[in-house]
Amino acid sequence: MIDKFTDVVPSFFGTLNQGPLTLTIFLHTVIVLPMIWIYFSEKKKLNK
Repeated sequence: MIDKFTDVVPSFFGTLNQGPLTLTIFLHTVIVLPMIWIYFSEKKKLNK
């Protein structure tokens, strides 16, 4: 899925961007899932 590649600055996101959806999946797990978690925890707090 991830091939070896040469870049001027070998970065983490450059490696992730090799695959068709790896960057998208990574960003969703890092940003969207915690937002959902926070949303439901705050909602539960407000209902109490």
